[in-house]
Amino acid sequence: MKKVNKPVPTGEYAVGTFTYTVKDVREEAMKPGTMRSVAARVYYPVLKADAEGLSKSRYMSENMAKGLQKTFKVPMNYKKAEEEGDNLSECYTDAKHVPDRKFPLIVFSAGYSSFREGNSFLCIEMASHGYAVICVDHSMEAVCSEFDDGSFLYYNNKIKQMEPFLGGLIASIKLIKLKGSNEELWEAFDAYQKKYRAFLMGRLEEWTGDTDAAIGYAKENFKDFIDFEKGIGASGHSFGGNAAYALCARNPEYVCGVNIDGGLFGNYGDEILKVPFLQISCNDNENVVNRVYLRHTETVYKALFKDMKHMGFSDMKYTIPMKSVSGKLDANLMHENLCKCHLEFFDAYLKGIKEAPDFKNNDVVTFTEYAPDM
Repeated sequence: MKKVNKPVPTGEYAVGTFTYTVKDVREEAMKPGTMRSVAARVYYPVLKADAEGLSKSRYMSENMAKGLQKTFKVPMNYKKAEEEGDNLSECYTDAKHVPDRKFPLIVFSAGYSSFREGNSFLCIEMASHGYAVICVDHSMEAVCSEFDDGSFLYYNNKIKQMEPFLGGLIASIKLIKLKGSNEELWEAFDAYQKKYRAFLMGRLEEWTGDTDAAIGYAKENFKDFIDFEKGIGASGHSFGGNAAYALCARNPEYVCGVNIDGGLFGNYGDEILKVPFLQISCNDNENVVNRVYLRHTETVYKALFKDMKHMGFSDMKYTIPMKSVSGKLDANLMHENLCKCHLEFFDAYLKGIKEAPDFKNNDVVTFTEYAPDM
């Protein structure tokens, strides 16, 4: 595990955290005869005075480090990181809630073969600005899923996300280079996913089901500090961003959402998006999200990041800073602008403290606005 200078939250609040597990919510589709459990982590605002003297939470468990090493074949010196204090997060376990305050909720899913804390820097930043954030894990599709009874599951290495692989890889490369209207590009992607990505298409319902289970538990247990009356915001990276789009398109509880560079794998048919949405992308993946700009009754925004690769939108930009997988953009500039995108969007459409987000183009990211088309 490389030594990194992790981002420090900039909001008015310190950040507390805890985990919870929703046990045995439905049959496990990837392991018939067993039941699926859902692990989640919560980040929430804390008065800075109440965080004084508390120890910071661990960023990554030893099981998580082993899972990353097993899945991505990267060296992880967990013991050294622990000894040198490099495995700490800018939040505090079970810190005291802000008295008599409730905060709007954002639900977040990390990407396929990532892990529950894989976008923790972004989630902690949002919590520091007055949001409760629930990060939902997806068992056997994360590098490691940890449950509160001490059990854990590693990534299922028998998963074949693309079949046949060689044909799918060639088709993927061609898809990236395609030109056309949003409608034409969505049709091309839909044909591609149906031919090569049937497995991923079939997993979308399981991921939204995990989120439903996590949110159902939260409604019963966290009403003292989460404001559910405002509705729920959704965000996610990669396949987690796809899940955020699906939740916003299908579940009226979700009032706005963000997809961070996630291909829209799934059977969407003629569904219409009826809430504001922000699509964050890099150049490589523009042609896997075009549906976002179609069939919507509210404003949709595109934020296109320069010099970025897919994995760079996660914490991997800091933990495994390889330009070939994370992009050339400076990690701190990426983080700063990714957080600004989220805060501008959710401040408008979840908190409601402004009429619309004030997105401004700069050397890192450019924005496009799509007016309702239905």
